[in-house]
Amino acid sequence: MKLIRAAAVAVGLLLGTGLAHAGDPQNMVVMELASGKVTIELRPDLAPLHVERMKQLIAEKFYDGIVFHRVIPEFMAQTGDPTGTGSGGSSYPDLKAEFTQEPFVRGTLGAARTADPDSANSQFFICFTDTGCGHLAGQYTVFGKVIDGMELIDAVKPGEGDGGMVSDPDKIVSMSMMQ
Repeated sequence: MKLIRAAAVAVGLLLGTGLAHAGDPQNMVVMELASGKVTIELRPDLAPLHVERMKQLIAEKFYDGIVFHRVIPEFMAQTGDPTGTGSGGSSYPDLKAEFTQEPFVRGTLGAARTADPDSANSQFFICFTDTGCGHLAGQYTVFGKVIDGMELIDAVKPGEGDGGMVSDPDKIVSMSMMQ
């Protein structure tokens, strides 16, 4: 079965599907937006608890229909809050921080949290640039990276003011594991 998956990824690369990386299919997420598909590679080597939580929520279809409630140009797009306000989360307990020195670069998936380092739950953000999120290394959990479709994240409607809250937000149509 794994050989078939690997062959399918290789054929996709040869046919020019745009998949820029052939990672472990068990850690590949497809985020469907109205504008197209974004492929995310999860990093259990960096943050196993956060990856496990995301997979659990994806299996429960938690992220389907959730909005990008906070979008700050040159910084990040944040989603994962079922209330759309930035203060909600899943019904599961918050996660312990899994900080590393992994750099926050364009496409990095980071766990959103409050001032409490151990308060990440379901919300996450995607960095727009190599420099915009650079100061977050060692202070926020890195648990994945966009490997295809980053131009679709770039096009998510921006928010207003310093807080970046979006009045008419774009949403995640669905999220699923690639396997």
